[in-house]
Amino acid sequence: MTLLIGMLAYRSVCAQSTSSSPDKPWHSKAERGVARELVANRQPAYDVDPGKVYTLPELIDLAEMHNPDTRVAWETARERAAEVGIARTAFFPTLTAIALASTIRDAALIGESFHRQTLGIFEPTLHVEYLIFDFGGRGGTVDIAKANLIRANLEFNDIHRRVIYEVSAAYYQLINAKGQHDAAEISLKNAQMVEDDAQSRLKNGLGTLPDLLEATAAREQADYDLQATLGAEQIAQGRLATSMGLPAETTFRIQDIHELPIPSSVPDSLDQEIDRALRQRPELLEQIARIRAAKGSIKAARSAYVPTIGFVGDGGLARAYGQQDLYPGHYAEGEVWSVGLQMKWTLFDGGRREKALASANAEKRGAEADLNSLRDQIDQEVFTSYTNMQTALRQQKSAAALLAASEQSYEAARQSYNFGVRNQLDVISAQKTLAQARSEDVAARAQLLLQAADLEFRTADLIQVQPTQPGP
Repeated sequence: MTLLIGMLAYRSVCAQSTSSSPDKPWHSKAERGVARELVANRQPAYDVDPGKVYTLPELIDLAEMHNPDTRVAWETARERAAEVGIARTAFFPTLTAIALASTIRDAALIGESFHRQTLGIFEPTLHVEYLIFDFGGRGGTVDIAKANLIRANLEFNDIHRRVIYEVSAAYYQLINAKGQHDAAEISLKNAQMVEDDAQSRLKNGLGTLPDLLEATAAREQADYDLQATLGAEQIAQGRLATSMGLPAETTFRIQDIHELPIPSSVPDSLDQEIDRALRQRPELLEQIARIRAAKGSIKAARSAYVPTIGFVGDGGLARAYGQQDLYPGHYAEGEVWSVGLQMKWTLFDGGRREKALASANAEKRGAEADLNSLRDQIDQEVFTSYTNMQTALRQQKSAAALLAASEQSYEAARQSYNFGVRNQLDVISAQKTLAQARSEDVAARAQLLLQAADLEFRTADLIQVQPTQPGP
């Protein structure tokens, strides 16, 4: 039996071994077991209505409710809140109930002889310990815990800021892809009309075969461009779905790009945007909390140089039974208690306190340097985003004007061609120019919306509570 158990144990140990050589992958029962657990531990999913047209705020709400990163950050913040409560308990006394029960038999020397002595003791007591003064040690620990809680809450806010931006960016990319698809379909219809016109003129003896072939090539090119937009739209749809914590193949409807209002100007000046970012960015506020935590560490480290004063007390009852030799035993009981004040002062610890204080001061200086560096970085981010939005505004206006001019040029070229004033190449050229203008108009509108979201992301406006407008 022992041999069988040993063999099973040996097989179990061998099953946990590594690969037999460095040039071969590792496979074992353990790997298959982990794989089964992975399959069983499925990612939480939720349903969306495939017939509903979702707005961006609705998709953001769904993402914030189901994104695992927000859940992790939230649980971390709850953990830090519990640590604050733990740190504050150091200001309260500790009360412990102790029950001691023992039996002792030994030899007691009485006169010139040893006598067998038996004692049975039962002693229930209460033990109290209370640190009265520690000159900032506990306060420093509480300051650290509170600062860490603030940091965790700010990190939670920053996760929301990033989730909102990721969903917004994916949404506008899908808006652009969908708009490009629609624009490509319109361009294909226009190219088909040009081809039909060329076919009709050829039948009536007014056109030439090269004109028809040129129109057919333009129609084929428009169809090719349409197929490319279909793939881009599917990829953008999958990117938006995954940013919301959904499988990439999930499909749902969104608004058309022309249904979304676009900004007509940047709402504030560059200085105002930068000032707001420097007040609101969670990373900056987190650095302030980090400096607070470092100050708490300094406070706690300095308290190690001074003595601590504490109170210790015990109180309870003792009930005992005693017997010597073969004489009758007796029971007795009474009060037991003790109180005391303790002063503890570390005089030498090999330099531990000096190193702890130096480490805390270095952490504070490092946090202050990181704060200044982060300010410069945010300043540059907002400046770049603000400039990009201004550029996007100008491009959108130019794209809209180009689209209007291209539509007029296309219609004029087509009418002139029907009257025999313009040739087929002029119509095809105008049709291609219109297709390009329509695509650029969609791209410019989507880019403007994306840059507006990026500026709100850089200034942290995405997570600010909008003030309620007063009623009339």
